[in-house]
Amino acid sequence: MGIFDTRLFEDKKARFQKKLIEWGRKNLIMYPWRRSENPYELLVAEILLHRTRAEQVLPVYEEFIRTYPDINALYRSDCRELERLLHPLGLRWRARLLHEMARVIVEKFGSKIPENYDELLSLPGVSDYTASAVRCFAFGYPEPLLDTNTVRVVGRVFGIRVTDSTRRNRAFRNFMKSLVPEENPKMFNYALLDFGKTVCRVRSPNCDSCTLAPICVASGKIK
Repeated sequence: MGIFDTRLFEDKKARFQKKLIEWGRKNLIMYPWRRSENPYELLVAEILLHRTRAEQVLPVYEEFIRTYPDINALYRSDCRELERLLHPLGLRWRARLLHEMARVIVEKFGSKIPENYDELLSLPGVSDYTASAVRCFAFGYPEPLLDTNTVRVVGRVFGIRVTDSTRRNRAFRNFMKSLVPEENPKMFNYALLDFGKTVCRVRSPNCDSCTLAPICVASGKIK
């Protein structure tokens, strides 16, 4: 099946979206930041999750939000206390980064987390992934999230060869953006993230019970 045949692609995209969202409604891992629509809480979560397992972030995140419940509290924080709180995650630079990020948001954006993509990207430590995640999860924009899990799932399902550099490929980013539904992008992206983590794994993917197998090129079970 050629993904660039418009009619066939649109049909496959619709099935991909529907199956993922249905799977997500039953199987999402409900971390506390996933229950939030607060831009500040979601931005903090994304910074803490950078190259760190969610299970490791969870207790630190909860203490962080209790200690610094909003951007102004973070702005007034003591950097040494921030370092102590974040010590279990390693990478002490995150404390300085968060402190500087809070300063920019308070002084440049009037204590309001930017909604605009370029403004988010201008914040210290905010990557394309982080800006897209905040826009999707806090503001409801249909932004693509490119990480090792999501890129792997899309590559397998649509029969696209992916490499370590695929996440930085503009054409692939645009392709993934075309897959994100205008309605319910938050559930779609959370489901895509978790699906890659728990079902469509790097090694030993669970193809036998995979809900995407009937539309997945890599499964060899397309119907």
